[in-house]
Amino acid sequence: MSFQPILPIGGYAGWRFLERTMERQQEAFNKSTTVQREIDYFAEKIGKVTNADEIVSDYRLLKVALGAFGLQDDIGSKFFIRKVLSEGTSADDALANKLADKSYFKLAEAFGFGGSGPPRTQEPGFAERIAKAYRERSFEVAVGQQNNDMRLALNIDRDLGGIAQDESSDRGKWFSVMGSGPLRQVFDTAFGLPTAFAALDLDRQLEVYRDKAKAMFGSSEAAQFTDPDKREKLIKMFLIRSEIASGGGNYSPGQTALTLLRGG
Repeated sequence: MSFQPILPIGGYAGWRFLERTMERQQEAFNKSTTVQREIDYFAEKIGKVTNADEIVSDYRLLKVALGAFGLQDDIGSKFFIRKVLSEGTSADDALANKLADKSYFKLAEAFGFGGSGPPRTQEPGFAERIAKAYRERSFEVAVGQQNNDMRLALNIDRDLGGIAQDESSDRGKWFSVMGSGPLRQVFDTAFGLPTAFAALDLDRQLEVYRDKAKAMFGSSEAAQFTDPDKREKLIKMFLIRSEIASGGGNYSPGQTALTLLRGG
């Protein structure tokens, strides 16, 4: 039996409800038979895995491995995933190091194939770490099946928070944001940017992102999103603008302008 998250309302009000009930809902989801069965299988088998082929050839292991990094849609791309895993991250020319979506780098880094030492699948606590990530990501997927905006909002704390505290340059941080499909959708919506914006030169996009961030949050730097209050404001603006764009919320033009000027 699988637990379905409860989302009685959309928009920012729905997000606040989800925040208040998150711990209880996540716990109930984790205890569902479907999730527990996959976790138990992964914990039983993964310690014996020594190479990428052994993961890719086992559908259930691959499902948990990919799901833990939000890559579950790639489960049919076995050749590609085998290459990402087997090459690891040690070599500069490894595939995971070349891809704009850093989820592949995190996947390859977590499993540790392709290096000089043993893979991380042999390390104590490895199965538990992957299982925890799988539960969280799977819950997000379940939320997204009811309301994809809520799934994108759930993604913010983990992914944006991680980028913001990274040691890379401000330029590098912003490019990581723009290279992430989910984060890009949140920022473009919160900033009120049109779909065609993504076709502009990357340096011009970066300039606009910095200008919009300065106007909305008081700073042009991506590192400011280590602050949970600023991440919450971003989520708020994203959900408000998304609801308005979809025709929800019953906002009049005057109410819309006032809401956005006040930051929601």
